[in-house]
Amino acid sequence: MKNRRTFLKNTTLALAATTLPLPYFACSKPQKKLGIALLGLGDYATNNLAPALMQTENIELRGIVTGSPEKIPVWQDKYGIKDENVYNYDTLTEIANNPEIDVVYIVTPTFLHKKYAVMAANAGKHVFCEKPMAMTVEECQEIISACDQNKVKLAIGYRMQHEENTQTIIKWADTKPYGTLENVHTEAGFRIGSSGGWRLDGAKGGGAIYDMGVYPINAMRYATGLEPVSLTATHETERPDLFLNGAPEITYFDMEFPNGITAKGRVTYADNVNFLKVNFADGNYELSPFQSYNGVQGSTSDGKTLAPCNCNQQAIQMDDDSLAILNDEPLIAPGIEGLRDIQIVEAALESGRNGGKKIELKQY
Repeated sequence: MKNRRTFLKNTTLALAATTLPLPYFACSKPQKKLGIALLGLGDYATNNLAPALMQTENIELRGIVTGSPEKIPVWQDKYGIKDENVYNYDTLTEIANNPEIDVVYIVTPTFLHKKYAVMAANAGKHVFCEKPMAMTVEECQEIISACDQNKVKLAIGYRMQHEENTQTIIKWADTKPYGTLENVHTEAGFRIGSSGGWRLDGAKGGGAIYDMGVYPINAMRYATGLEPVSLTATHETERPDLFLNGAPEITYFDMEFPNGITAKGRVTYADNVNFLKVNFADGNYELSPFQSYNGVQGSTSDGKTLAPCNCNQQAIQMDDDSLAILNDEPLIAPGIEGLRDIQIVEAALESGRNGGKKIELKQY
């Protein structure tokens, strides 16, 4: 949390929900736009990232990387992508010779993140990597090392950390407007069906704790401004025929933070839930929903309203990350953020497999 905490302390972020997104007042606008290639043209790239790139000010869609040839003419026709900016997974290394592409955004299933993030970094391109960052802490470290060695920036796709009400929650972890922080409770999930694809397969990053788990895990960390010291977890699977290779349908987890602060979480593929509650000695606040693509809103115990923003979270996220590259400034969610969350995911899986055993967490 140190990079984000420093970033926020150096801004004049207002507490009101009407606060402007940070880049509009915290950074000077660059003279050029970065060019981005989306790697993996599934649902999220198609329906969220590509439309968001039509709204960004500092980065624009110039390339695609896909293993589905039938998608190429559709994307070229819709977004005017040049033939020379189209790649498949086997030709990705050739992107090193393309000065129009500055950033590669990894939008594949989780189990492929490390492979392509490292390839993009080795090609000399900045890397945006969708969350969860990778399958293991070791894979996360490989991505970070590749980016460091090639002197490129690495941003993890934590769109919530760029959203204005979430930024208010992050600031309140420092200012503590309601006294001593006591505990956090957060849950996230939706009911998945048989068409869930890789999300149903534990070997590919499936199971609620991987796919959805990073939302409540990351929220616990930014709502406290601290790193957890231990964790216990249990798993349930109500529909065992639906899930493969140990992917849990539901995970309950409890974390201990310094100063006696505790956090309780649940992540689920069995039902729809979406809230973050932060309790202090003299009051509390809540976001509900706290991780939806739109409509994030909340309230406080003394009557303040955190109104939803009429904005595109992904556009703000990519503009923020682009400005960090253009101005050579710290990223809001760098690679270490993804690694810390994956450590907790791995610990939750281990604890659940061992009857809720308490796992001590390493401090990265």
